[in-house]
Amino acid sequence: MAGEIIDAHDGCLQFFNGRYYLYGTAYGKTDGITNNDFRVYSSPDLEHWTLEGTLLKERPDAFYYRPYVVFNPGTRKYVLWYNWYPNSKEWFGREGVATSDTPVGPFKIATPSVQLSHPDTGDGSLFVDDDGTGYFIYTSINEGYTVRVERLTPDYLGATGETSSVLAIASESPVLFRRNSLYYVLYGPRCAFCPEGSEVQVSTSSSPMGPFGPEKYINHRPESEAPTLWTHKTLTVDVPGGEFAYPLTNKISYHNNAPIIPAQETWVAKIPTAGGMTFLWMGDRWGSCPDNIKGHDFQYWTVLKFATNGDILPIQ
Repeated sequence: MAGEIIDAHDGCLQFFNGRYYLYGTAYGKTDGITNNDFRVYSSPDLEHWTLEGTLLKERPDAFYYRPYVVFNPGTRKYVLWYNWYPNSKEWFGREGVATSDTPVGPFKIATPSVQLSHPDTGDGSLFVDDDGTGYFIYTSINEGYTVRVERLTPDYLGATGETSSVLAIASESPVLFRRNSLYYVLYGPRCAFCPEGSEVQVSTSSSPMGPFGPEKYINHRPESEAPTLWTHKTLTVDVPGGEFAYPLTNKISYHNNAPIIPAQETWVAKIPTAGGMTFLWMGDRWGSCPDNIKGHDFQYWTVLKFATNGDILPIQ
């Protein structure tokens, strides 16, 4: 693929059987609000890449985003979860699930619309714990972009209905991962293809279902003020201890370019190295390519560094 651009965004990087697989949405020359495609690339070394093809070859026309693939040790299947919308006027998403015998597919749709406890989903991603239990962390759009974790069925094709409390409000691009005995959730303010990028907030817990806290920032300039929010209505959501009235926002404006890196996170990849497991933070730099083609937008990858107490140090 010498000289070719890798068009794989808002997805994940996995390591299966000694090879890396990059899953993402291929935007090509579109504006992103279109009938997008899912692609997978593979590499032996994170430097030389091969386009393996399209993940879903048989699917209805719709708007597709956020492909995440994990391996189920019980069924021996590779499982793909993805966010999709039937049309551009109905901006409340659904989660589809597909399976394959190989990491490159093709994946066959098993469940076109998963019944989650909090429907109308936006961004979401998968996590598999050391004991093989699967989880889905996701945003519920019609509940004020609230973020929760939900436990999956043993085959990862559905949800059990067991959910965490609300982890964040007015947030998206959530990620859940484990390092040693700590579980980390990462998320940020809404950033629909925003070129300024999104801050990243982090909470930790000793359990994948929480409770999580306290909240800290890893992609926020210390000299920056808080985001300025314009509101148009108020939503009441259930939180631990009662209810919380949250003003929904229709615009976010940053002071002094608040994010350190102008990117919206998409994944934290686990990379095996001789010195142990390395955690690679990945973010999409929307609107970054000089030719203004969305499929050419860059990604930013950086190795996360941790303090002795397990806290993630701010991105440099």
